[in-house]
Order: sequence, then C-alpha cells, then structure tokens
Amino acid sequence: MEAVEAELYRLVATRLKVAHAQVRALDVSEPIRAALTRSLLLVTEAAKRDLPEAARRLARFTDALDSGELPLPPGS
Repeated sequence: MEAVEAELYRLVATRLKVAHAQVRALDVSEPIRAALTRSLLLVTEAAKRDLPEAARRLARFTDALDSGELPLPPGS
C-alpha cells in the first residue's frame, strides 16, 4: 500500500468512526438512526473497492450532517 493510499485509508477510517459517533448522539427516531447507520456501512463497503469514492461519499454525508441535514439514502 502506497503512503498516500495508507494515509487516505487512515483518514477515512477516522472520519467513519467520528460519523458513527455523531449518528449515535443524534436525537432521532430509531428508523432514521438505522438508515443513517446503513449509509455509513455502505461507505465502509465502498472503501474496500474504491477508497477515493468512499472518501467523497463520506465527505458529502458528514457535510450534510454537520449542516443539520439528515443525509438519508433514497427510499428512506
């Protein structure tokens, strides 16, 4: 694993951990929390195949969460 890829992996892993903690701390219904958690699990899965895309998806998710939006996947 190249140094740049390893650093991106560490960054994504750290940001996923923080995002999961943010979702757990939200005052939302259990179905919404479950949908948000599923979104994060999809990012985790994506990281196994396409790390840069996973990083972009996670950035969009956390930006929405930080702005007060609930970044729910389509159909939630």
